[in-house]
Amino acid sequence: MEERELNEKPILVTGGAGYIGSHACKALSLAGYEPVSYDNLSRGHAHAVKWGPLIQGDILNKDTLNRAFERHRPGAVLHFAALAYVGESVEEPISYYRNNFCGALNLSEAMRNHHCNRIVFSSTCAVYGLSNRQMITEDHALAPINPYGQSKFMVERLLQDCDRAYGIRSVSLRYFNAAGADPDGDLGEEHEPETHIVPLALQVAAGVEDELEIYGTDYSTPDGTAIRDYIHVMDLADAHVAALNYLEGGGATLALNLGVGRGFSVREIIDSAERVTGRKIKVRETTRRPGDPPFLVGNPARARSVLQWQPRYQDLDEIIRTAWERLCKSANISTETNEACMEAEPSDERN
Repeated sequence: MEERELNEKPILVTGGAGYIGSHACKALSLAGYEPVSYDNLSRGHAHAVKWGPLIQGDILNKDTLNRAFERHRPGAVLHFAALAYVGESVEEPISYYRNNFCGALNLSEAMRNHHCNRIVFSSTCAVYGLSNRQMITEDHALAPINPYGQSKFMVERLLQDCDRAYGIRSVSLRYFNAAGADPDGDLGEEHEPETHIVPLALQVAAGVEDELEIYGTDYSTPDGTAIRDYIHVMDLADAHVAALNYLEGGGATLALNLGVGRGFSVREIIDSAERVTGRKIKVRETTRRPGDPPFLVGNPARARSVLQWQPRYQDLDEIIRTAWERLCKSANISTETNEACMEAEPSDERN
């Protein structure tokens, strides 16, 4: 049988049932690829797999992983499967190193054995650790301060070595803060437990939670709360397709920041959520979390240049609105709460 072109071949998406992975599967499908989701469903959701087949398997299981390669012969891999809670990684470091690093080791071995030589890796800005810079570029020192960030750093190093030894080329995408939901309403954010500020704020607005905790109000920032770079999840998904195309064109192994290059404080997130929902969000101020820097904003200039990629969602209210609309339709909210969400009138914008 004649070998198909890359854009006609399946793409193996580990963690394809998760938040970012499922959005990436939709982006792949729209770009003409066939995403094959490989997920153990421990934190992903089978109902989020809509654009290709689902293989229920664990990246720690070499046999299941190899059978996935044998059956689908993927032209490339998008690797999202990982544990991703910073606090949990401090409490359970062995689980994080086993799943995140050993899983990537198994995946790299399977790729070598099945002659699959392109991978886009879901890395993180946590590889930078604490930073005094208000804008982080890729040449910043890599000094992760928790097992989650360290495990991702180790995978980046593994992939660099696999390129030198086996010719497996990779793009490591260092995310900042993913937010929002598919604007078509097909997908959303469904973490258990939820730790991200945007969905937490919206859950308070919807009456699902009583209050939102603000961790630290004494940072050296204009309003005293921590500042982060928020990027829409569909922009992240599009960047993965762009990275895949870059590798298809012969691009060399590299790491890139993914953000919008602009920071918003915790209070600005709350203000935006109140504008979008038309509801007051009750907050409770508490102490800083250990290791949280005042600023964490990424410079995405290199990704924009190398990948010819441009974030479509630049407005914070627009990002949060997509998450709110999805939350209102979610089956996890009662009919009564859902109706209240859909009928809420937006409040006047505030400065």
